Amino acid sequence: MSPTLIIGIIAAYFCILIFISFLTGKNTDSQTFFLANKQSPWYIVAFGMIGTSLSGVTFISIPGTVATNSFSYLQLVLGYLLGYLVIATILMPLYYKLNLVSIYTYLEQRFGFWSYKTGAFFFLLSRTIGAALRLYVVALVLQLAVFDPLGVPFWLSVLITVMLIWVYTFRGGMKTIIWTDTFQTLAMLICVGTTIVLISQDLNLSFDGMVTTISESKYSQTFFWDPKDSKYFLKQFFSGAFITIVMTGLDQDMMQKNLSCKNIGEAQKNMFWFSIILVLVNIFFLTLGALLYIYADTKGIQLPAKGDDVFPFLALNHFNVLASVTFIIGIVAITYASADSALTALTTSFCVDFLDFANRDEHQRVRYRYLVHLGFSFLLMLVILIFRAINDQSVIAAVFKVAGYTYGPLLGLYAFGLFTKRHLRDKLVPLVCIICPILTYITNENSEIWFDGYKFGFEILMLNGFLTFMGLWFISKKHPEDVTVLMPVAS
Repeated sequence: MSPTLIIGIIAAYFCILIFISFLTGKNTDSQTFFLANKQSPWYIVAFGMIGTSLSGVTFISIPGTVATNSFSYLQLVLGYLLGYLVIATILMPLYYKLNLVSIYTYLEQRFGFWSYKTGAFFFLLSRTIGAALRLYVVALVLQLAVFDPLGVPFWLSVLITVMLIWVYTFRGGMKTIIWTDTFQTLAMLICVGTTIVLISQDLNLSFDGMVTTISESKYSQTFFWDPKDSKYFLKQFFSGAFITIVMTGLDQDMMQKNLSCKNIGEAQKNMFWFSIILVLVNIFFLTLGALLYIYADTKGIQLPAKGDDVFPFLALNHFNVLASVTFIIGIVAITYASADSALTALTTSFCVDFLDFANRDEHQRVRYRYLVHLGFSFLLMLVILIFRAINDQSVIAAVFKVAGYTYGPLLGLYAFGLFTKRHLRDKLVPLVCIICPILTYITNENSEIWFDGYKFGFEILMLNGFLTFMGLWFISKKHPEDVTVLMPVAS
């Protein structure tokens, strides 16, 4: 597949995004940029959130893990359902009652200034790293397929990727992203479905034949019951629940879309339908992964050792032109759907949480918003280049590993605020939230020695959140006034 053809595909796709941005970016102000004037249809938000949740990590890494982990990832995905139930019934009613733009202002009302800034800081850290890792996936693929043959260095290809996202998001913000993400999710799902069909046809498999072949293969094992195994069901299930709570419910990026719905009822409908569809979509990706390895086994193809390289390698070197084009469109669509909303959420959080937007006029808000948006674009580029230099593992593992350390303090803070009536010594909160991830890291590194061979997996997030909760309890105190636990009154 020629680099010229790939560039043409990306250019055409990008033109569609620019057109959507043009239609949705007219007459926008800060309220439009942050929350789309709270006029987003719930079913459009639900569908668009699929692409935001999955990203290029899912598109490449989930199929690539099937060789070593079989369908065990589905255990994690089933845990998502429990997490989304908590979000829809506890967190979202709280956010709507307080009429929040940034969800971290809840921490200021509940605990105080330093708790608020600490929560917002850990979101900025978490989402910057997470978004950069997701963009890293598509940057590597485009580098391999397009820029290496043209002699373009990696840093320049990353700059181009990030700037393309900035161009269609800087004006309309959330109002634009609601619709571009819907388009990109549709494009991604069509591409995955098309790829599954094309591989099945090449292997002369009907639908029933495909299901039978996968179920009888060594890749189909889903549930694991050895407590010491990192794929143990209970570890995966509850890790999935807590990952969902923090990476969706405590994440400005994901909740900003939900807060753009007209009311809490529509936002909850969005969350329930989105969670069900997301499970089905992840099954499609695992199915695709099994088919990739079955295809390679059947054709006698020697695959790369790294799982993240398997899908790109087959798509760009062994599939027909239609399948290769489908792959390029799919990975660009899913990566832009994740990265554009992350960039907008980072801009929103920094503007609202650190630049005191509530007390600035609209002219100042627009000027600062443009500068912050551009600044985070370059920051994402820098983190991608750093990750390229040091990464030596599957990106999906890296994303969740980072989340375990950076989202843990947020989990502890919100759990303490929601489920206790105690007040914190606010100035000590940053110290606790720095010490606890360090203690979590030390525990993780020594767990096999300390706990009779036990190895932490994604559940490292729960440990971090628990240590943070206990650290906050240590610096807390009773207060003579009653504190409403779930629904504090907005100040």
